[in-house]
Amino acid sequence: MVKQAILQSNKVPRIGDAKFALDNFNIQNEITTSAWRGQSESAIEAAGVTVPTCISLDLEDLKCFEAVERQYERWGVIFHNCLAIEPSNPAFPTHSGLTVLIGAPKSGFLEATFLHPVNSVGVFVTSSQRLVLSAYDSDRQLLGQSILPGANLANSDSAISPNTLLSITANNIHSVTFCAFDGQFTLNNFRFCLELKTLKTQ
Repeated sequence: MVKQAILQSNKVPRIGDAKFALDNFNIQNEITTSAWRGQSESAIEAAGVTVPTCISLDLEDLKCFEAVERQYERWGVIFHNCLAIEPSNPAFPTHSGLTVLIGAPKSGFLEATFLHPVNSVGVFVTSSQRLVLSAYDSDRQLLGQSILPGANLANSDSAISPNTLLSITANNIHSVTFCAFDGQFTLNNFRFCLELKTLKTQ
């Protein structure tokens, strides 16, 4: 059972088994891609993918301690203040695979900017502090927030399990930030959904 946190519009953030889950990412149209291999955008268009299309980032091709910025640019996302690691601290278990993303060199903060607007963002998070996921439009106006209310480290007395799904849904998301003041967090299974206006090339 997936535990998750979600906030849509002005609803109060909560942890629970909300209907959002992974189904709202339209998994039948999901593309899993790594940093250096996978289909190109033209191949996706040629295949006639229906909208919306969801992208799931496979982090396993990233090297440990590799700075992550434009590795997934061709898939529509650029990261800022982001590092790939293989956690050695058992308090930060991975949800799948060996590699996660963290905010670094500035701790407690990470940003993802989308080259095309998206309408859903979700990721499994483990944090040492309260973690806030904020979504912004192209003018940096806040569209909404989703909040992990407290630490969810493994082997702790937290009521929240590690690798809780933190997600947000809004129209016209151009960027998201993750912020845990004076804290550390890991991100795993980063997914986002976008509307593709051109389905097939001639």
